[in-house]
Amino acid sequence: MNHDNYDNAYLTDILRSTKTIALIGASAKEVRPSNIVMKYMLDKGYKVIPVNPGMAGKEILGQKVYASLSDIPFSVDMVDIFRNSEAAGAITDEALGLENLPETIWMQLSVRNDEAAAKAEAKGVQVVMNRCPKMEYGKLSGEWSWVGGNSGTLSSKKKKLHASGKVQSLGLSDK
Repeated sequence: MNHDNYDNAYLTDILRSTKTIALIGASAKEVRPSNIVMKYMLDKGYKVIPVNPGMAGKEILGQKVYASLSDIPFSVDMVDIFRNSEAAGAITDEALGLENLPETIWMQLSVRNDEAAAKAEAKGVQVVMNRCPKMEYGKLSGEWSWVGGNSGTLSSKKKKLHASGKVQSLGLSDK
């Protein structure tokens, strides 16, 4: 896998198949990127589980916070890492030690750990590094262009209200 350049189909498949995201490094502070991403992904219909040992047992955006991945009492499809590149190694190891492996390890912008990626891929887990699922969703669905961004894709799809009834969407998924 070339982790410097992801095919749009690869990212789209991940975002379409993912239902549950464990967000490592979640913050209750509204101005923090992890909170903004969590809110966006919740609005798109994903179940987002915040993981933050300092806030375990509390809630962020109405979702119960867990101290670690192993504390989550159900399986997750994606582990979204909002920690530094070095910490991504231990988090990936924890994810790979779960009874039910996640389908995807996603490392946020500026987070890259090639050793962790190789371990995950060796176990059949998809990996995305140095990307944001919120941004990729926006680019792939066409929403990015609504705020003046160049998504790099053209679409003649008519905009519609997302299944959640809360936001407009080009329908990357109808969760």
